[in-house]
Amino acid sequence: MTTAQRVDAIVVGSGPNGLAAAIRLARAGREVVILEAQPRLGGAVVSQELTLPGFVADTFSSVYPAAAASPVFRRMPLERHGLTWVHPAIAMAHPMPDGRAGALYRDLERTAANLDDLQPGDGRAWAAWAGPYLDAFEALRATMLGGFPPVAGGARLVTALGIGGTLEFARLLLTSADQLATDLFTGPHARAWLFGSVLHGDVPAEESGSAIAGSYLQLLGHAAGWPSPRGGAGNLTGALASYLRTLGGEIQLESRVDRIVTARGRVAGVITADGTRWRTPIVIADTSPHAMLQLVGDAMPSEYATRLRRFRYGPRTVKVDWALDGPTPWTAPEARLAGTVHVGGEAEAVTAQTTAVRRGEIPERPFLLFGQQSVADPTRAPTGKHTAWAYTRVPSAVAGPEAVTAHVERMTDQVERFAPGFRDLVLARHVQGPQALEDGNVNLVGGDVGGGTYRLDQTVFRPLPALVPYATPIRGLWLGSASAFPGGAVHGVPGWTAASYALARTRVTAS
Repeated sequence: MTTAQRVDAIVVGSGPNGLAAAIRLARAGREVVILEAQPRLGGAVVSQELTLPGFVADTFSSVYPAAAASPVFRRMPLERHGLTWVHPAIAMAHPMPDGRAGALYRDLERTAANLDDLQPGDGRAWAAWAGPYLDAFEALRATMLGGFPPVAGGARLVTALGIGGTLEFARLLLTSADQLATDLFTGPHARAWLFGSVLHGDVPAEESGSAIAGSYLQLLGHAAGWPSPRGGAGNLTGALASYLRTLGGEIQLESRVDRIVTARGRVAGVITADGTRWRTPIVIADTSPHAMLQLVGDAMPSEYATRLRRFRYGPRTVKVDWALDGPTPWTAPEARLAGTVHVGGEAEAVTAQTTAVRRGEIPERPFLLFGQQSVADPTRAPTGKHTAWAYTRVPSAVAGPEAVTAHVERMTDQVERFAPGFRDLVLARHVQGPQALEDGNVNLVGGDVGGGTYRLDQTVFRPLPALVPYATPIRGLWLGSASAFPGGAVHGVPGWTAASYALARTRVTAS
């Protein structure tokens, strides 16, 4: 029988949360090993040549405002390990059928001028609303990108905003984007500009919780930008991994964990698919909640397992990457300079997408999140050529290859509406339907790219109501994935926080 290897901690999964957890443990002097099932690092932060040689695509995620703002990544010398952020001239543009576009600049005044040009007064209203939050951004960041419970960040926010401003922020958390847009804007462009950012999540613009989802992304655009790593998303993963290795951390690829072993109510170790046994008192799972339950099996107390099984995933997704013969020919000038383009038109057309998907209907004109990183980062494509990608939410009817291919044609038609001639530039494309996304990363359950739905209850209590939601009833086992508070986007907070609690619990036990 093979002797079990002993380490201080095991992290299951090498996504940004898994890497952040491992770095936190290694910085505390723990011997930590990441076990990754795939032959590559990164989870959903990966870049590959998916279409043609020389065209670098981001396989899953691509644009990282939360990473640029992350208090976790800010603690790490990632620039010394090869990470360079590229900021496009315009973070985001939302073109409309009239050939004009609302634009999100890092500069608040330039953004206000753009919105005022589209509808006098709308820009001034946005600047007046956003200004206090940007002045208090450090406190806002500590609240929105801190671990649960967000007590310290909340206290700082009260100090920064005052009682009145804090109550207004609490109201914002419960407000719909539809109501916020009505309060601020009189023109259609700014309204659509806000709604487009709402659809980065899965909460409809008319529901509670959607106002903070959309407006916080816009605030991040001003405070931190919407950048991407130079040369591809994988360079963020590479920087995290490089830093971890300097701390003594180890990463093993193609090492799928088949079972988490427990004894007398606490973690004892893990067993990988090849039969290797690891003994450890700490396991951080950068997995979905249901995958963690499968790894533990009957050892998980039934009451907790029942509650965790109620965790809900978000909508399915179809993603396309294109190799292009030139830049996307947007009619709106602002869209030609933007790193991210929201393709959907009027606010009513944007909300029609979510309504159709919720009803199980296939939208004929899907709303797209469209990225064109090569506009600001020429390392992504051969000279004179460009890359582009888009993804959209889909109902369960878009499942098999034929249905996915048909929907890709609808997506391409939608781009053509705002960028006539786009089809003629396509040299090659790579398509990932819901199943392909999950096959590439098991945490993208059913093609959900958010690590779980962002309906209000599950956003606050993620993955379930608990004072320390990263903890499980099995001592030493922690959930540190995007399915834990504060959720998805790439910022490393769940992994870092889970590891911090694990270290604190270990110190208490030792004493």
